[in-house]
Amino acid sequence: MLRWRRVRIIASCVALCGAGPALASEPVGQAVLIKTEVRGEGGPLEVNDPVHRDEAIKTSKDGLGQFVFRDGTKLAVGWGSTVVIDKFIFDDSKTVKKLTIKVSQGAFRWISGNSSSSAYQIVTPAGTIGVRGTAFDVNINRNGTTAVVLLSGKVNFCGGGGCTELKNRCDFVIAKRNGDVVDTGTVNRGILKTLGNQRALPFLSGGQQLSGGLGGIGAGCSFAQAINSPRNNTSPPGADPSPARASSPPSPSPPSAPAPQSSPPSPSPAPASAPQASPPAAADPPSQADPGCDDHDHSRRGDHDGGHHSGDHGGGHHHN
Repeated sequence: MLRWRRVRIIASCVALCGAGPALASEPVGQAVLIKTEVRGEGGPLEVNDPVHRDEAIKTSKDGLGQFVFRDGTKLAVGWGSTVVIDKFIFDDSKTVKKLTIKVSQGAFRWISGNSSSSAYQIVTPAGTIGVRGTAFDVNINRNGTTAVVLLSGKVNFCGGGGCTELKNRCDFVIAKRNGDVVDTGTVNRGILKTLGNQRALPFLSGGQQLSGGLGGIGAGCSFAQAINSPRNNTSPPGADPSPARASSPPSPSPPSAPAPQSSPPSPSPAPASAPQASPPAAADPPSQADPGCDDHDHSRRGDHDGGHHSGDHGGGHHHN
């Protein structure tokens, strides 16, 4: 089908008039933003170029394309992606009966348009996404492992392992090519590890910037912060231990200037008590002037004792 489509596009390019309208299919949407390189079946796409049913859209390793379909559905195709507009059946000028896209690899963001939710279907290697008034991101690895992150509305993901419904904003499901679900929960940095791809989900991580209505819708999931903050937190912890060890060498330095050395002044009280013993020796001379000397010595002893007592008392008070 795609090969026939490629021939048909070449033919329509060769014959712009006459047979052209009969050979060319009706456009189902158009490109509104192109960065780096995005290719359709007829070659590189530019802004305002139409896209057609059965057309394969491919982006380069840094490519980004944003498209709007006739019913208002918005599609962003991220780097290294291949998306095929598989079915597009008109209902009227503003809605469609059926819009199916197939994604074999890469990343894309979808926001539903004016058509009934049942009209939309996204086919991935791991399963089919049923849409209910929804915005969501999808990332598909080369091995077919698929991640779906809900941004609004509801999504039903069905594969070989059964169906998983995403109902809350920022919920995700990851499934292998055979449809077996390997992880679910609220979006977090672990998704990148599970997918084994640090470039996965570029619109949520901030790796690629979208414009218009496609841009801000994923901001509330804080995926970019979830990716960056753990890294910032892991390196400081690595740095923290080493400062702790660096500060432990200074801790030996406190012993080098130990306040304990000031405890030798406590031996100085011992000299003070030695003077107390000296007064008894001075008691020999009392024969000269017993009262005065005694009085002076007593007063000194009282002073000394009082000082000693006060020191004891003060020490007790300090201890309290």
